[in-house]
Parts: sequence; structure tokens; C-alpha cells
Amino acid sequence: MRILLVDDSRAVAAVMAARLTLLGHEVTQAENGQLGVDSFCCCPPDLVLMDVEMPVMNGFVAAERIRAFEARQDWAWTPIIFLTASDTPENLVTAIEAGGDDFIAKTVPETVLQAKMNAMARIAGLRKQLFEANHKLEALAHQDGLTGIYNRRYMDLRLDHQWSEAQLCGAPFGLLLIDVDNFKRYNDHYGHQAGDDCLRAIAAAMAGVVARAVAKGVSRDAFVARYGGEEFAVLMPRCTEVDYLTVAEQLLAAVRKLEILHAHNADWGIVTLSVGGAYVARAEGRLALLFRNADANLYQAKRNGRNRAEACSVVAEAAMVAGG
Repeated sequence: MRILLVDDSRAVAAVMAARLTLLGHEVTQAENGQLGVDSFCCCPPDLVLMDVEMPVMNGFVAAERIRAFEARQDWAWTPIIFLTASDTPENLVTAIEAGGDDFIAKTVPETVLQAKMNAMARIAGLRKQLFEANHKLEALAHQDGLTGIYNRRYMDLRLDHQWSEAQLCGAPFGLLLIDVDNFKRYNDHYGHQAGDDCLRAIAAAMAGVVARAVAKGVSRDAFVARYGGEEFAVLMPRCTEVDYLTVAEQLLAAVRKLEILHAHNADWGIVTLSVGGAYVARAEGRLALLFRNADANLYQAKRNGRNRAEACSVVAEAAMVAGG
């Protein structure tokens, strides 16, 4: 178990750290409440052992700061046990109101210390399981049930945040809207089960393209989502125009490479995509206009024969407004 020990007395801290280390725990030390809070925020432990009376910031205030920090995070609560030479009722009440969970004396007997740490270790294990379970539930809530990539709900949530961040930084932003060519004909000819398999294969191929782009640093926060039916979207904040255009072509190539037979897809004979994009060198104005331009370009790609990316170049904000 990872324990953060906060005590201004080097002698007391050294003794307690040695005792905890012998019990098999990893101990990090801080000399006052402020350093304890800083250490907690930098590398959250499984347990905090906190002295009460310290310079700079006492233990009660430090506990309040830790709880305030935790309230903004996605993990469960971390136990805080106060170390004290005085376990008066008044101190106990103050400790609990500050966000603490228990008191132990600095001279606590070895058997009692070990029992307390065993209990805290069990809590740490349950806390980890709870976090993992919540993380899985959150992932499922954001996942498209058919393809396994992000769903529309997650895309909308994440997109608003990314666009706001790009506006604040004056960063570029790219959007690709993707449609599977003649997919209704595919479903009618091969059946809906084959259609589902086709969408899953396409989603996996596109997710691979985007993952490789992220790994190369093309766009750190790029992702692909199912936009609806046979439509998908790729969001690429903070990317260059060249990288943006390259990813658009890679998406087309990745799906062609699957060579999924499609007898009713014009002259191609395999499943293909149409891609429409919009890109701004500096994120400004309304996000809806970016989507409107990308959607218009998607329809242009279809009118021009499908199996292509259309007008995936820089869209000036003035042109976007005029197009709105």
C-alpha cells in the first residue's frame, strides 16, 4: 500500500516510516500540510497519515484541501488518519469535519498499527475495484453497441470541450464526416447481419488509422465516433492541414484494403467511403458551421462519384459564416 506520511517532526516521521516499511508498505514523506497536499495532488496514495499541529499548514486544513482536490477527480475517496498525541473529543470532531476518517496515537502499539494498516489495505483494494468498475461502466456508456468505437453521445460531450479549448488557444481544428457508399443497397443485397459485420470492420479499420495518427503525434486528441447509421466522424484538434488531408486519404485506403465485396457499389465492386471535411487554421465562431461545411463537402463527394474525399482543405472562418 502507498502511504503518504505528513509530519513536521523528522524524528517521529522517521520512526513511523520505518515501522510502516517493515510492515511492507511504500512510504512517501512530507514535512508540513502544504507539502502534503502538493504530494497528494502529484501522486495520490492509498492512505494519508497526517499530523495535526504543523507549520505552514496544519493537518485539518490540509485534509480539507485534499478533499476539495478529490472532489474534482474521478477516483473514490482516500482514507485520512490523523496522528496525534491528544485524542480529545474536540480534536476527533474537528478531524472528521475536516474530512478525516480516524485518529491513532503516534506511539500506537505495533499490533494495533498492523491491524489498522491491514484494514486500510482492504479498503485500498476495494477502492481500486470500485474505480475499475466505474471506469468500465463509463466506457460502456460512451461506446457504440455495434461497432465498439465511441458513440454519438460521447462525441458531442468531448467535441464541445475540444472546440472550447481550441478557441482559447487559437489552435487549428479538423472534422471529417464519413459515409459508407451505397450502404442501403449493401444491406438489401447481403442482409442486415452482413451489414452489421461490414460496419464493425469499417469502424475497426478507421479506428486503426486514427490510433496510428495519435501515436505519431499528428493530433494528440483525435478520435473516431459513430455519427449515426452508416455515418462516422473523425475529430482532429490541433493538427496541421497536411496531416488532416493525409488522414482523410488513409481512411479511404484502409477501407478499400478490406476488400469487402459490394456488388451494387457502382464500378468498384467493394465497399468504399465518401469523406467530406472542414478545417480551420484557427478555431473561431460556431462549431455548427464547421459541421455544416463538412456535411456539404460530404454530399459533394457523393455527387462527384463517391469513393473519394472532397474539399478537405482549409475553410476560412469568413467562408464558413458566409456559407451559414
